[in-house]
Amino acid sequence: MHQRLKELIKILEKEELDGILLTGRSNTFYFTGFTGSTSVCIVSREKVYLIVDFRYTSQAKEQVFDGIETIQHEKGAMDVLSRLCSEYCIFGIGIEGNNMTYSEYLKIKEKLINVKELRNIQDSLDRIRMTKDDNELQIIKGAVDIADKAFSEILPFIKPGIRESEVALELEYRMRKLGASGPSFETIIASGPRSALPHGTAGNREIKAGDAIVMDFGAIYKGYSSDMTRTVFMGEPSGKLKEIYSIVLEAQFEALAASRPGITGKELDSVSRSIINRAGYEKCFGHGLGHGVGIEIHEKPGISPKGNEILEQGMVFTVEPGIYVEGLGGVRIEDMVFLTSDGPVIPTKSTKDIIIL
Repeated sequence: MHQRLKELIKILEKEELDGILLTGRSNTFYFTGFTGSTSVCIVSREKVYLIVDFRYTSQAKEQVFDGIETIQHEKGAMDVLSRLCSEYCIFGIGIEGNNMTYSEYLKIKEKLINVKELRNIQDSLDRIRMTKDDNELQIIKGAVDIADKAFSEILPFIKPGIRESEVALELEYRMRKLGASGPSFETIIASGPRSALPHGTAGNREIKAGDAIVMDFGAIYKGYSSDMTRTVFMGEPSGKLKEIYSIVLEAQFEALAASRPGITGKELDSVSRSIINRAGYEKCFGHGLGHGVGIEIHEKPGISPKGNEILEQGMVFTVEPGIYVEGLGGVRIEDMVFLTSDGPVIPTKSTKDIIIL
């Protein structure tokens, strides 16, 4: 049995449950190896079944880890699931409570008439995925390299008069050409006053001389995500933007240096936040310092004022301070961190010196 499935069995024993139901795409991929978009997986102490429809039967049989049996349903996955629960006396089930709608929960409860309890074990599943193994780190490094190289390739493409949406399209094209299956989230290209929007997705605004351009993007590679941000300038930036850039760069540098096993996400966030606050921009940094990255672009641990998780070796997370001034623009600088016993490893190689196009 695959080690990841053994971790699920440990949850069963700890929680005194009979089964674990996986319905979300990310957890299904992580714990079974199946990449399809529609499936249901039931894990018991005796057996593990992945239930799919006709479209995915062959794919599932090729992809799933050893010890998982694939079943093709004819009339609905819940009917098969109900039969299996009865057959294996599964009365208490752990579910991905944070990753399903209320209507999905009600449907499961209605179909599984013999099941007495549906318990949310989302936190336990998230904790397993927080720490990456060597294979995961290698794949994530591949996703980082793709985004990193695409950034260097896109810079000559950016000129006055080009629209933000054109830059985003070209950047995503280059990531795909370098091996990505797609962007890991909607690419953020925000220029001029729009760069003060922390999540200013690419619009039709034409880039102009003097603009700050916040570029936040990432690649999906072999099912895993990367995430990076650089802020570049179209021509010489104003003195104010230069000042903001230097503050953000210092805030990121100090947080990267402080990234060590044993520190909490909250404590790491405060390293950057205190620098920005002392510079007088405490009201201009309204988001957390970072987040975990893996199969999903936002995972645990949380690096924010509410981040209570203790950072450990093998975790992967972002450090992305920013300052956003309405009417002027914004600056954000972001790198991913691979946390080791000796401290942080920063896989991104793109310069953080001011880039003037």
